[in-house]
Amino acid sequence: MNISVELTLTPLQDNFEPPIIEFIKKLRASGLKVLENPLSTQVYGDYEEVTGLLQTEIKEAFSNLDHVVLTMKMVKSDRSGYEPHF
Repeated sequence: MNISVELTLTPLQDNFEPPIIEFIKKLRASGLKVLENPLSTQVYGDYEEVTGLLQTEIKEAFSNLDHVVLTMKMVKSDRSGYEPHF
């Protein structure tokens, strides 16, 4: 089963960019399809692969940061090819 996940990592600290960049780089290194925009990062792929990756990387990000918020949306389908028709 394929899924699409949208993530927004928000470190609650002054120097917030380095942890976000590190998080995205680790997602990219997974070999899964990863797309970014200025507000979020999307990961697409098999449910087991995506959730396994996220379990590891979210735990690491939370372990390395004192205060952090992660917003996540998950859809049961691969929406990587979505194009608006309006």
